[in-house]
Amino acid sequence: MNETVATGVPDVSTDWYRDVVEFADGTPEPVHWFAIHFTEGAIVLLGVLLVLAALTRLVGGDVRDRALALAAPVTVVLAYGASEGLKSLVAEDRPCRSPADLMIVAGHCPAVGDWSFPSNHATIAGALAATTLLLHRRFGLLAVPVAVLAAFSRVFVGVHYPHDVAAGLLLGALIGTLLTPLAARPLAEVLGRLFPRPAPTLAPPARR
Repeated sequence: MNETVATGVPDVSTDWYRDVVEFADGTPEPVHWFAIHFTEGAIVLLGVLLVLAALTRLVGGDVRDRALALAAPVTVVLAYGASEGLKSLVAEDRPCRSPADLMIVAGHCPAVGDWSFPSNHATIAGALAATTLLLHRRFGLLAVPVAVLAAFSRVFVGVHYPHDVAAGLLLGALIGTLLTPLAARPLAEVLGRLFPRPAPTLAPPARR
């Protein structure tokens, strides 16, 4: 296997990428199959965990709980948008395109123009895990390691450098953690106006 060389990529990230991909190339075919499917399926699993966490806030929660539950998926979308914007600005080429004959578990490299930094998968995973943890501690503690594994899988299959997925996780987690409460505040006010609490009724005086 030839060395991967990319302009502007930290040497340590290049070295780690090469080590991970060489290790992945030596693993059995069932591991390859699992990694290829897990890299996509993990996002679905994290989405399910977020939905379950949101339902705990929507059912039986107050206005702020419902606002947080509704704001969470919006911030995940915003995190994805931020990742796409950074990709266009940085325009870092995929490691699997340098050199062209590099063997990767994924089997093929994303098309030219689908830039590498930061990883969209890792960004979405970080945002999903952060918002899930914000809504429900137990579901969140399940989501965090899944998000880390989802990010690592992008390096394992050969389509991202380690610094791509690390930046993506951090970006998604920051946007999910910081923007969800901010977006929930005006949303809670709107929900409060649309669905005001009924005025408390006074109990009739007890007969003596």
